[in-house]
Amino acid sequence: MRRVRYEVNGGPEVLFVEEVPAPEPGPGELLVRNEAIGVTLPAVRKVREGNAPTPLGGEVAGTVAAVGEGVSGFALGDLVTGLCFSYGYADMAVVHQAMASHVPDGADAVLAVALVRSGLVARGAFEAAAPRPGDAVLVTAAASAVGSLAVQYAKAHGASRVVAAVSSAEKADFVRKSGADEVVLYPDASWGEPVDVVLDGVGGDLLGPAVRALAPGGRLVAFSSGGGVIDAYELLARSASAIGFQMAAIARGKPELYARWREELWTLYRDGKLSPRIHARIPLAQAAQAHEIIESRSNLGKVVLVP
Repeated sequence: MRRVRYEVNGGPEVLFVEEVPAPEPGPGELLVRNEAIGVTLPAVRKVREGNAPTPLGGEVAGTVAAVGEGVSGFALGDLVTGLCFSYGYADMAVVHQAMASHVPDGADAVLAVALVRSGLVARGAFEAAAPRPGDAVLVTAAASAVGSLAVQYAKAHGASRVVAAVSSAEKADFVRKSGADEVVLYPDASWGEPVDVVLDGVGGDLLGPAVRALAPGGRLVAFSSGGGVIDAYELLARSASAIGFQMAAIARGKPELYARWREELWTLYRDGKLSPRIHARIPLAQAAQAHEIIESRSNLGKVVLVP
């Protein structure tokens, strides 16, 4: 089978395809024949900034090709989606059954990859903010896969006003179609009227204006892998708080909650309240092109590799 690897401290051009034997599922694991692989900013950063090659794992979806000892609830041929912590950029990937779920009838692998992982992050970040009915919410990276779903999720759960923060005016129409009431650009001197909640998927230098966008008592949820520094005085001046959210902590530490959130996402999708957007479907062998799209922040929605 084909598998994508990368070299140390390189750009997208160091991604390459190699032929390797298909992996075998261990106890409690599924071997998935991939039909869709989600490309994320953390994976791109891993290639760009990593000190040593590690497997490019992440979200995958496809049919079950083999099951390991002790697996229950899954059978050969089932269409599933889940998180792969080993080599996900491949024709076949190993997924532990605790990280896998069935894809409902009427949905395909690309939709599953676009909805589940990104939707879980969006939903979890919103939950971490302890939202109240009528809160005003600002979402950074609002044109990304997670951001566009966060905009929709906030609207579906009682936000009085949803502000989309994006890097360029060309993305304004896209985020308005996702449900944003207002659009602001990162370089703007002001991000408009203060908000109760900021969901930040960018980090870095954007944390400053994100905190300054908060109303008194506001909450900023940082869920990006971009790092950055928050000025404690800015929080003090607003009686505001900053909260870190990581989906992996929920996936590994609270599996029942993780499963409940997954089911909720599919319900919202069936009810027409969540509609994941696909920017591009790119062949597995062109993974470098997919990384370039994410790194340039030019994507509108999800970038998916299709083996």
